[in-house]
Amino acid sequence: SGAAAAPLPEEDCMKLNPSFVGIALSSLLAIDLWASKRLGVCAGEGSAWGSARPLMKVIEVSGHGIPWLLGTFYGLCQSDSSAAREVLLNLLFALLLDLVMVAAVKGLVKRPRPTHNKMDMFVTISVDKYSFPSGHATRAALVCRFVLRHLVLAVPLRVLVVLWALIVSISRVMLGRHNMTDVLFGLLLGYALYGVVEHCWLSPATAPALFALW
Repeated sequence: SGAAAAPLPEEDCMKLNPSFVGIALSSLLAIDLWASKRLGVCAGEGSAWGSARPLMKVIEVSGHGIPWLLGTFYGLCQSDSSAAREVLLNLLFALLLDLVMVAAVKGLVKRPRPTHNKMDMFVTISVDKYSFPSGHATRAALVCRFVLRHLVLAVPLRVLVVLWALIVSISRVMLGRHNMTDVLFGLLLGYALYGVVEHCWLSPATAPALFALW
């Protein structure tokens, strides 16, 4: 009757006390949602910068996968240079890899779009109802690294390519399409995917069957 109560097992103590990591992640998520909503200044016509929404949607199209895929495929078909065909074929491979990886991560995470987003996006597929990561940001980072590495451009054009990638990424939050963490992770993923493309670089020596088609 006078004996002290037996101590709780260690795992039960952990359940009763929220972990520091859990609290930190919840706080970061709350900040992410709050800041993303505040920055969604073009999310609707009645938003703070609603008049700039048409321009933001043009920028949105410039980072969409379909124009990039069609343009790359057309250039591949029209090219009469073996060096240009090699670069374009690898760009096509990079864009397809980007689509597959983004779709896979979206399907696994299944994070919903921000509540203030209007579902009027340009040509969507089933996984596009999910938000994490931003495919536009991933593509922007991937294409930016690819172009800077494989195209000979003057310094002003190189600066424009970097600015385009940044503007496309920022526009995703301004339009209310994504939260900030979606865009940041997308940029990191696109940066990493370029390393995969370089490692698996397609050439007449490594993929003769593909180059035989062209």
